[in-house]
Amino acid sequence: MTRIDAKFAELNAAGKKAFVTYVMAGDPDYETSLEVVKGLPGAGVDIIELGLPFTDPMADGPTIQLAGQRALDGGMTLERTLQLAADFRKGDDTTPIVLMGYYNPIYNRGVDKFLEDAKAAGIDGLIVVDLPPEEDEELCIPAQKAGLNFIRLATPTTDDARLPKVLQNTSGFVYYVSITGITGAAEAEAGDVGPEVARIKAATDLPIIVGFGINTPEKAQNIASISDGAVVGSAIVSQIGAGKSPAEVLAFVKSLADGAHKG
Repeated sequence: MTRIDAKFAELNAAGKKAFVTYVMAGDPDYETSLEVVKGLPGAGVDIIELGLPFTDPMADGPTIQLAGQRALDGGMTLERTLQLAADFRKGDDTTPIVLMGYYNPIYNRGVDKFLEDAKAAGIDGLIVVDLPPEEDEELCIPAQKAGLNFIRLATPTTDDARLPKVLQNTSGFVYYVSITGITGAAEAEAGDVGPEVARIKAATDLPIIVGFGINTPEKAQNIASISDGAVVGSAIVSQIGAGKSPAEVLAFVKSLADGAHKG
């Protein structure tokens, strides 16, 4: 059982929904980023998605693209991203961390070496947005063998014919992307998302977490009410990009967490 599996079992037993946050590792700099990440569990975050900066983030909107650029400009690398996770783990051995990014940096490092290092750093799961199920032998299967969850995205365009393929080697949870397009581009509506979540739930026992387009406590509550939890990324990253202090960012995160946990 991974930390992710344990967290969902704990939330389920308590009748609570999950609140998941995305932040870009190293944005705006290593120390500030680490301070924010360390503060997330205390602000009510159940699972942390840690963005791996990459030069060509094709699924991301301007907010997260800029965050990745700030991190890269500050010298952030895959190595330092794993170090940030390891530094977080020195004070927290229970909050799950999902590394989210693109395959190129992992491929360059070498899959076996990457998985060994990720496990040692305390990473629990991976979301690699540009590796489709047809490429499962590349990273997904080795990751699962190494004890890491491989989390897959489902979208409004994932029809009933495609869904079994998307779910076949997924573990941890399913990340339902509530809108078509890039991150931060539109707002999620519970009325649209609810039937889709129900459709996916009929095909899997995994928790369904909904992300993209959630930017207020009310939206977090509404989305959590029709799913197993909510993910917020761009709204938090934009606070960091606006130069808010870690304390201000974490206060905003807490307001979102409180909303999601009412869901």
